[in-house]
Amino acid sequence: MFGLDKKDTSLLMIVAVLTLFAPFILNPFPTGSGLAQFNAGYPDLMQRFVIFGIFAIGFNILFGLTGYLSFGHAAFLGVGSYSAVWMFKLLSMNVLPAILLSVIISGLFALVIGFISLRRSGIYFSILTLAFAQMSFSLAYSVLTPITNGETGLQLTLDDPRVLGVTATADGSIPVTNLFGLEMRGTYEMAVGPWAFQFNIGYYLCALVLIAAFYLAIRIFRSPFGMMLRAVKSNQQRMNYTGLNSKPYTLAAFVISGMYAGLAGGLMASMDPLAGAERMQWTASGEVVLMTILGGAGTLIGPVLGAGFIKYFENIFSKINDNVLHGWFSFMPDGLEDFVVFIVHPFIGKGWHLTLGILFMLVVIYLPGGLVEGGQRIAGWIKGNKQSDAQQSETKPAE
Repeated sequence: MFGLDKKDTSLLMIVAVLTLFAPFILNPFPTGSGLAQFNAGYPDLMQRFVIFGIFAIGFNILFGLTGYLSFGHAAFLGVGSYSAVWMFKLLSMNVLPAILLSVIISGLFALVIGFISLRRSGIYFSILTLAFAQMSFSLAYSVLTPITNGETGLQLTLDDPRVLGVTATADGSIPVTNLFGLEMRGTYEMAVGPWAFQFNIGYYLCALVLIAAFYLAIRIFRSPFGMMLRAVKSNQQRMNYTGLNSKPYTLAAFVISGMYAGLAGGLMASMDPLAGAERMQWTASGEVVLMTILGGAGTLIGPVLGAGFIKYFENIFSKINDNVLHGWFSFMPDGLEDFVVFIVHPFIGKGWHLTLGILFMLVVIYLPGGLVEGGQRIAGWIKGNKQSDAQQSETKPAE
């Protein structure tokens, strides 16, 4: 199906079901319950899940297949965002041209940076990509202020010379982004008993793009091109000794990865037409590295899981404060309750990074293959238990 084998088709279907039914899956608790704060089925967060999933999928094509670790991929995310906002300012509020321009400009930018950076490998390659990203970040803040609007960020105004469409709506406000008339912020709310589900047009556009990006990643992984990239990761020097030039393959992987990042940046600007230099900072590049390693570098679904895990911690777990903790442990005696809250306090709220760091260390130490390896171990354990139960239930013939 779709040119994929049974296993890959099943994986694609799993991703499609998870993304398309996310408003239900991410809202498991009733709205008025105390556990409702763990619900993540609201449009802004769901959009971040899929957008950073696309970003991580693209990064995994470079890092997971070739072993080249880039610390500057956020530069392409920022370039994609700036390109999209400029398209909104100059052409129209339709998100399709903006997204296409983001992919093209980011691909060209990645071609230039990759051509220079890939002259080195290992840690030297990583340092070069980090240097280029930090230069881009600094330029966006200072020299390129007429293009990027500096630290204020590039955003839409009522004076934008938009060629197609109006510069202002009838009530004098800035037009909103849309896809052939469908507003990205358009949301339908459905109440089912105590549960409330939100279906956002912008989210479903991002979800469809994620499914397409995931399908393309599968085809790349299973193609002869993907096999060549794995050969680069296995032993690039031996590959060169056979007479094969690995440079075009690694450069192509770098450009494709940069285009994925530009796509993610264009989608971010399409959902919220604002682009800032902070998206190009080294911390954003480090975040996608964590997502990929945490989910499982070199696996197909791992980066998507890693992106969702980190974004959930950043947006949900970080909201837990002392008042919530006191509500949880109110059944305890006052002194014991205060002591437990005091112990847990450093790991929640603003300290969510500490909890994430501990979990990351545990994954790296005990699950080098990331969350995907953890799932495989659990599946193997369940399968092994079933097989042992079946063997015990078999009736052995009398001898």
